[in-house]
Amino acid sequence: MNKRIWISVIASAFIVCGGFGAALAVHTEVPSRLTGKPMIAVAEPGKAKPLKDIIFETQKLVVMIETDDGSQGSGFLYNLDGDLITNAHVVAGSRKVKIKTADARELDGEVIGISTETDVAVVRVPGLAGTEPLQISRDEKAEVGDEVLAVGSPLGFQNTVTTGIISGLGRSFEIEPYLYSDLYQISAPIAPGNSGGPLVDQKTGEVLGINSAGYEQGSIGFSIPIANVITIAEGWSKEPMDELPELTLSEEPDNLDEEASVEEFADYLVTHFYDSLNNADYVYAYSLLGGNWKERTSYEKFREGYLGTRNVVIDNMHVNDSRDDKATVIAIISVDERVNGEYVLSKYQVTYEVGYENDQLKLLSGKGKAIK
Repeated sequence: MNKRIWISVIASAFIVCGGFGAALAVHTEVPSRLTGKPMIAVAEPGKAKPLKDIIFETQKLVVMIETDDGSQGSGFLYNLDGDLITNAHVVAGSRKVKIKTADARELDGEVIGISTETDVAVVRVPGLAGTEPLQISRDEKAEVGDEVLAVGSPLGFQNTVTTGIISGLGRSFEIEPYLYSDLYQISAPIAPGNSGGPLVDQKTGEVLGINSAGYEQGSIGFSIPIANVITIAEGWSKEPMDELPELTLSEEPDNLDEEASVEEFADYLVTHFYDSLNNADYVYAYSLLGGNWKERTSYEKFREGYLGTRNVVIDNMHVNDSRDDKATVIAIISVDERVNGEYVLSKYQVTYEVGYENDQLKLLSGKGKAIK
């Protein structure tokens, strides 16, 4: 798992959610007009889909992007050429990148376009050519109150889905060398590694934006409207850059030591665990358990234990001071669970020990007791 802290900028308020690079003097030229029709999926307006179908279809086409220097972010397939849209700061300073797909394939990618003015880039992945891409909302803008999904790989947890709404429009700020303007403000939580992932309409599955930055305090994120940059991306897909701007990292994020990282992210891991259970993704939830826990509990037994759980809400949670590279998370949860054939609302106090195994943050142990 990438153990980098969020980069604090603009009076420690805004953060980009991946590796960041500064632009040098090379200017990125983008054709102002394109001929021919791009091979891009455009959604039919007004077509509503079940939420679980939208999540499943979106996750298949969102990837993790890794650079040689260890930076990590997200990207999504937008055309039939195998081209991914991502943030420029995710791939800054790299020509070749590694792609990890939702079905565990590892593919080679090449950056074919990157801007020094707008935080957007395109990565070509020959191994994805011919794959049906995500639908793009080319012209319509989202409105406040629209329900959205943010999909990406925050903190290295691939294919994470968070939900929220468009909570603001037209937001602007600067993170050198980029001026971010006309952004969507979203309530869907995002974290390091979300950068470059799609913001998706919960009702239609259309891509509305590119998740690009988060607010250090509270569940506030910011997305670039896809309609503002789709023409730039299509320009690079049609005419890839022969030479990329020489972008270098302006500020190398400090690495947290493992003790600090555990305390920083332990509550996030527990929340992510219950989100997976609520989405009935038992395989992924099981993957978050440590090795000793898995030895004591088979996947079949784990899954069976949660089949009667319909929904889990975390009412309260706090993290104890970490010791020996571990932290203790204590939470009060409300559970809608099936008892004697009927669903009842129960409350539990759960305690988890969180720590690293092979550089991956895991739930090492857990116990719970009912609250009467």
